[in-house]
Amino acid sequence: MTPFVSAGGRWRAGLEFLVALLYLFFARLVVFHGLRGLVADAWAPLAGQTLLVFFLLVGYASMGFWFDRQTGAIAEQGWPLRPGWRREAGVGLAAGWAVALVCVLPMALFGGIAIFFTPQFSQWGWLAADAAYFAFAALAEEMAFRGYAFQRLERMAGPTRAALSFAMLYAALQSLLPGASRASFAVSFVLALVLSVCYLRTRALWMSWGLNFGWKASRALLFGLAVGGDASHSPMVQGDPMGALWLSGGSFGLDGSWLSFFALLALLPVLYRLTRDLDFRFNAPVIVPGGIPVDLDAIARAQHEAATAHAASTPPALVQIASAEPGSAIAAPAPGQANHGQSIEGAR
Repeated sequence: MTPFVSAGGRWRAGLEFLVALLYLFFARLVVFHGLRGLVADAWAPLAGQTLLVFFLLVGYASMGFWFDRQTGAIAEQGWPLRPGWRREAGVGLAAGWAVALVCVLPMALFGGIAIFFTPQFSQWGWLAADAAYFAFAALAEEMAFRGYAFQRLERMAGPTRAALSFAMLYAALQSLLPGASRASFAVSFVLALVLSVCYLRTRALWMSWGLNFGWKASRALLFGLAVGGDASHSPMVQGDPMGALWLSGGSFGLDGSWLSFFALLALLPVLYRLTRDLDFRFNAPVIVPGGIPVDLDAIARAQHEAATAHAASTPPALVQIASAEPGSAIAAPAPGQANHGQSIEGAR
């Protein structure tokens, strides 16, 4: 449930959303243009994503502290170290790996994948570096599209409009990549919706980060497939997909296949089921008592003391028994009593 926000609160949240969005584009511009000539080309992707994560984490935490007086700014961005956060990330990782496998298996069965494996010892280090690249890239995407800016827009327009708006923004940015198509736009849109649902149901980014990382890293590192048209992040495995374009996505990868669109769409009800307990824990409405506080125990105690005090202070009524005077009428005995008296006289 979304709490009521005043008109002034909505305008303030809208301005903070614009500031956060401008900071995102500024940070990306500074990071990826500032690293030119400072880092070797082979290490530039990993260094760029790592530095972008640092800029977004520090920048958005500072905005939350100064603009909204958030005491735990990093936790309130979506990274609370609460009990079970590792399990949330693991569930997201398993979901991302599962949906990638669901897309790869039909492509392998009905089309085919030509896989080339180079098990050189020197490639293991690059494999770890590429895994770190996808981990930091997923972190940066979650902070950019479901972090502080998303939360400000949610406060202004509600969770549904915020999720749809950021899904449209993410799909529009992904459509600028070389080789993008209508299918890639649709896949990017529904992927952003899936990740937003993970955040809204858990109020944390652990599950969405795990799903984002599992969906992209498993395709590149395990199957050697392109991710967003980039096939350079698999040093040990190179996969060449074959078959229909709607099944494999061609050189753009599964991000441009209609099979991925329907697989991610089918993942939504599964996520609702997986996050049922977390949604109850972190989205249940807080019951705020209203009216005047009343101490029923004190009232009952006061009434009891007042009643017992009145009963103790009132003396019992006296009953006076007067003697019978001569000539006064004496009530006739009951029939049983008369018989009893007659039997006594007979005995005498």
